[in-house]
Amino acid sequence: MLLLATLIWGSTFIPQRLAMSGMTPFYFQAIRCSLGVLALFPVTVLLDRSKADGKGYWARWNDKKLLLGGLLCGITLFLACNLQQIGLVDTDAGKSAFLTAMYIVIVPIIGIFLKKKPSKMIPISVLMAVMGLYFLSCVGVTQISTGDLLLIGCALMFAVQITFVDIFAPQVDPVRLNLLQVAVCAVLSAIVAISTETTTMDAVLGNWFPLCYAGILSMGVAYTMQIFGQLELEPASASLIMSLESVFAVIFGAIILHERMSTWELLGCGLLFAAVILSQINLPAKKKV
Repeated sequence: MLLLATLIWGSTFIPQRLAMSGMTPFYFQAIRCSLGVLALFPVTVLLDRSKADGKGYWARWNDKKLLLGGLLCGITLFLACNLQQIGLVDTDAGKSAFLTAMYIVIVPIIGIFLKKKPSKMIPISVLMAVMGLYFLSCVGVTQISTGDLLLIGCALMFAVQITFVDIFAPQVDPVRLNLLQVAVCAVLSAIVAISTETTTMDAVLGNWFPLCYAGILSMGVAYTMQIFGQLELEPASASLIMSLESVFAVIFGAIILHERMSTWELLGCGLLFAAVILSQINLPAKKKV
């Protein structure tokens, strides 16, 4: 499930970037997430038919842990997705994916504060990641671009979101958890979009395919797969699989958008990917669910 989710996320960098030529970031996220919610509602209804606990459909929503988890995951997802979307304006799809993949180094560091034993390779992986970021973002320029900084912030927020999913997913209905986090992201994005941006119906209709792809497949299908996948893995183990998102993004960017990286940028990507692999040495044992 995590591998399929990662493939979808990696390919979603393309429609996200293409949509930025005609839409504003927050309107894109608001509509995208709304489509994800619409896709997930019938799924919860169908799955409820197989449950024999005697509870009604709406009664299953009356769960304080579910509501809290949906809110916390939704807020961090809102921050991560919109930082990524805005960052994509100044950064190509492949480079964006590698910068976003920094969450794989950050997740084990967050685990330290949650009293989870980190890999002994964390200091080395962090050093390699910083070097990779330098080669990827700083060589040949006088300063780091705004897009690069936004994508690093995006990585931090995704790391927090992954941690929240690990905490709440084993305790609540996974599909409802994803529906709630996507709904929170949609509402917050809509509030910011209405307050700060303008768009037209022509822009929305002209980007119907990127919106549907990023909404139904990425927000609806892939994030649900992430939650189910994390039920049987520690966050650090799950993040290793999800690091392949950057690889898929580079492949799709090269094939579809004909994007190319310089030698320094390729070296930076290599160091970043090596850092995220090293950060996962001595993977923790599989959870018992």
